[in-house]
Amino acid sequence: MKDYKMIPKVTLWSLLALGIVAIAMFFAGGSNGSLEVAGDFLDIPRFTDLFLTWNYILFGLVVLVTLAVVVMEFCKNWKDDRRKAYTTLGVVCGFVVLALLCWFLGSPEKIDIIGYEGTDNQGAWAQLSDAVIYACYILVIATIGTMIWGIVHTKRLK
Repeated sequence: MKDYKMIPKVTLWSLLALGIVAIAMFFAGGSNGSLEVAGDFLDIPRFTDLFLTWNYILFGLVVLVTLAVVVMEFCKNWKDDRRKAYTTLGVVCGFVVLALLCWFLGSPEKIDIIGYEGTDNQGAWAQLSDAVIYACYILVIATIGTMIWGIVHTKRLK
């Protein structure tokens, strides 16, 4: 049983080490040339694809772990307290509604990126980029609102 307790720690340290290597390779790995932007020459990092792929992997892991924790919490609450289970389900439904709202707020129109000639900056990818930005805006505003409400609510109770 003691060996199983080491798995999360070793996993987290391994992910941290791989992340540090990816960041170091991105920033210190050299250049694939340069790009002229408004008269200035900007370096193009050599390991950009590695860095982006690592970020996608970490994002996928976060989504999987989050979903697993939510499902486990829902199952535990379903056995113990049905009201908490419905609350958990309500929060999940709220985030799904937020994701759909942000998706439909996004625009599939082409995003002009200096020096980029590909097709990944239009259509669904452009709409996903907008959706993520809108979700960040909404969540930051909700966080600030929650902080303000918490302060006011706490002072009102005193």
